[in-house]
Amino acid sequence: MLRYFHLSEIEAVAAELLAFAPAATVIALHGGLGAGKTTLVGRLCRLAGVRTPVSSPTYALVNEYPLPGGGSIHHIDLYRLRDEQEAFDAGLEELLLSGGRCFVEWPERAPGLLPPGTLHVWLEALPDGRRRLEARIPADNG
Repeated sequence: MLRYFHLSEIEAVAAELLAFAPAATVIALHGGLGAGKTTLVGRLCRLAGVRTPVSSPTYALVNEYPLPGGGSIHHIDLYRLRDEQEAFDAGLEELLLSGGRCFVEWPERAPGLLPPGTLHVWLEALPDGRRRLEARIPADNG
């Protein structure tokens, strides 16, 4: 999936992304600061039914958002990790293998943590104010 969009279209893009890979429970979001990763996660959570505010878990590492029918979505931010072992030590592997929906920002900090079937999303802020989104499930999961 390749899509160029303005932030005003983020809800439609989020819906397209979920339809693109409906079975993917782990979505890894790649992109620099300000690319729109957390904004996209917010819209994805809203579409799933999350009613609580969605914010970046940079300092908490994980935010959990309850779903109205039970269960929850986990929003993980690996930006502050020193290495992949720190992610394993924090127990993040259990969340990612739980079968529940997980959104992971900065996944390149712990690529070995991501399970097979992870949907990778690359976001880039373009000079004209649009965003470029590319999404795929790589054969090598990287």
